[in-house]
Amino acid sequence: MRFASLGSGSRGNATLVESSSTLVMVDCGFSCRETERRMSRLGRSPDELSAILVTHEHGDHIRGVPVLARKYRIPVWSTNGTGMMLQDEALPELHQFDAHTGMEFGDLEIRPYTVPHDAREPSQFVFSDGCLRLGVLTDTGRITAHICESLDRCDALVLECNHDPLMLAQGPYSSSLKARVGGPLGHLSNAQAAELLGRIDITRLQHIVAAHLSDKNNHPDLARDALATALDCEPDWIAIAGQETGLCWRTLA
Repeated sequence: MRFASLGSGSRGNATLVESSSTLVMVDCGFSCRETERRMSRLGRSPDELSAILVTHEHGDHIRGVPVLARKYRIPVWSTNGTGMMLQDEALPELHQFDAHTGMEFGDLEIRPYTVPHDAREPSQFVFSDGCLRLGVLTDTGRITAHICESLDRCDALVLECNHDPLMLAQGPYSSSLKARVGGPLGHLSNAQAAELLGRIDITRLQHIVAAHLSDKNNHPDLARDALATALDCEPDWIAIAGQETGLCWRTLA
């Protein structure tokens, strides 16, 4: 099993997960042309996708889904709440999943889980090939016991490190937007992401990727330092999923 990011941040998000002949995309916040370009950079094409899994309806995660799905006839899966925002998009296939029930796509086992975020029915995912586990967590305002249980003993983690609280407080956002981002239904800070690592079993961890970094309220070095301190590792071991560069393929073994 392996995974890659087309890009991660407030201007667009998309993640690829692949096992044997099965390739799925988590979210698509880029235009169809940009998605095609970024997938080509990773040696893949949208016509290889088995499904698009949508975490929630915010534009940086869903903006590119309708056009891509229609052009390539890709099934789209979401919770019922998120799907209500897609039902008028004339998608070729729109399916709903229960965020408390696992599902299978070809060679991938996928277990959704709920998160606290200011969306209709947001979820995130844990992927498995039957042996190895990849946990994806972005767009959550706080850590819950359910999140910790879901991400325990993962072999790889894509983990939101959205902001540094001091940079957010001193940054250009309005007071209301600062309260939203830093609130219990907003986004994880570097410190909160590090706290999560202290609350779960990380003994199997092969890869960790800091994702959804704010370009105005964070810096990659701050995210790396926070996670490296929690893991007692060198900061260079922490990968970053960038907004423009994404993340090249990481393989679990």
